[in-house]
Amino acid sequence: MNIDGRNVLDRIEARRKLADACDYPDVRHRRARLKKLLQLVVEHSEAAMTALDDDLGKSEFESLSTELLPLAGILRYLIRKLPGLARRRRVGVSWMNFPASGYVVPEPYGMVLVVATWNYPLLLALEPLAGAYAAGNHVVLKLHDRAPHVKNFLRWIINEAFDGEIIVVDNELQFETLLKERFDYVFYTGNENGGRKVLRAAAEHLAPATLEMGGKSPCIVASGANLKVAARRIVWGKFTNCGQTCVAPDYIIIQSELKERFSVLLQDTIAEFYGDHPLESPDFGHLVDARAYERASRLASRGRLICGGDKSPEQLAVEPTVVDRLDADDPLLNEEIFGPVLPIVTFDSERELFAELRRHGKPLAMYCFGGNRKLRAKLRSDCSAGALVFDDVVTHFINPDMPFGGVGPSGMGAYHGKRTFSTFSHYKPVMTQSRWFDLPFRYPPFSRFRTSFLKFLLRW
Repeated sequence: MNIDGRNVLDRIEARRKLADACDYPDVRHRRARLKKLLQLVVEHSEAAMTALDDDLGKSEFESLSTELLPLAGILRYLIRKLPGLARRRRVGVSWMNFPASGYVVPEPYGMVLVVATWNYPLLLALEPLAGAYAAGNHVVLKLHDRAPHVKNFLRWIINEAFDGEIIVVDNELQFETLLKERFDYVFYTGNENGGRKVLRAAAEHLAPATLEMGGKSPCIVASGANLKVAARRIVWGKFTNCGQTCVAPDYIIIQSELKERFSVLLQDTIAEFYGDHPLESPDFGHLVDARAYERASRLASRGRLICGGDKSPEQLAVEPTVVDRLDADDPLLNEEIFGPVLPIVTFDSERELFAELRRHGKPLAMYCFGGNRKLRAKLRSDCSAGALVFDDVVTHFINPDMPFGGVGPSGMGAYHGKRTFSTFSHYKPVMTQSRWFDLPFRYPPFSRFRTSFLKFLLRW
C-alpha cells in the first residue's frame, strides 16, 4: 500500500474513534456546512457543467436539469428542514407502560461509506453525502474514476465546503481494500456485481446497507396509448445522457398491432430531437469511455436495425439506435444495456406480456403507456418493481416525496426528500417510567382475575 493509502486509512481510523465516542457535529454546524456546499455549487455551476461536458458530453441544459437543479433542491430541503428532521418526536406508550412517556430521537449510525458512481457523477455523489452528513454521520466518499473531470471538481468542492470533515477516497485505496474497513452503514450506487461485494463486506460487521442498482426496466406500450406523446417521452428518457441512466427504459414491449406505426414515430422523434445527424447534435452526449463505447457498438449491431446505428470512436458516441427481431436469449434482452440502444419486442396477449415481464425479475422501474384499467391494476398488483410509472418515464426520480430505490436484484433501501435524511439515521426509542407510581398488575403472583383479564383483551 502506498503512502497516500496509509494516510487515508489513518484518517478513517481517526474518524472511527470520534464515531465510537458518539462525537458528532451539532445541527447548527451541519447546516452551516450544507449552506457552504450549496453556495459553492451555485457559484461554480459553470465549472461543474464544463466537467460534465468533458466526461459525458452533457449539454448545459442536461447538466442543469438532471444534476445541478436536483442537487440544489435536496440541499435546500435539508438546510430548511434539518432542525425539524433532527428533533426528537413524542410517541404514545402502551397502557401496560402507564404512566410512562416516550419519544424517538434520530441519531447517526456513525461511520458511513458512500460509494458514488459515474453516470450522474455530481448528483449521485453529493446527494447521499449530504444526507449522511445532515444526519450527523462521519462520512467517507469513494469516487469513481470513469468521470475524471467531475471527480477532480468533487474533491475540490467537498474540501472547500467541509474543510476536511469528509474523507474523499479516489485511487489511494482499492474498492475491496476500503470495504474491509468497519463501517456502520454503506450506501452504494452501481452495478449488481459491486452490490454483492458491498453486501458481503457489510455483513461481516452486521452493518446495514442501501444498494442502488439497476436492471432491465421495461416500457410497455399498449392499446389506448397516445403514441406520439409516448414516443417523445420514451426517446427523451432513453437517450438522455446517451442512455447511461439506471432508470432509462431498457426495452420496449409493445402490442403487435401498434409496432409499425410506433417505430415510425420513434424515428421521427429522434430526428426532431437530434437532427438527421445525431452525432453532431450538441444535445446528444457521448459514452463515458472506450470500454462503454465498445460494448454499445456491439449491442447496436444486433437484431434488425430500425434507425440509427452510426458510430464514432473518436467521439465515443453511438447514434440513438432502435432495433427489433431479437431472439429471446439475445444480450439486448437479457443484460442491462446502459447505452443508446433501444430494442423492441411485441406481445399479442396479456399472458405473453406478463411472461416477458417476469422473465427479467424485479426492475428498478417499470413504465406503461396506455392500457385499460384492468391491465394497469394487474401491473400494480402482480408485478414488483422499484417504481411503477404510467404515461411517463424517468421523471419519478426527481420527485422528493417519492422514495427512490430498487427491490430484489435492482436494489434495497431508498432515498430522496425526507428519506435522504432518514436513510442515514437510526431512530432510537427512549422511554421514561415514573419512579413514584408502580403498577402492580405485571408482578407475580398472578391471580386468576388478572389472567382472565388478559384473555379478555386477547379476544377483544
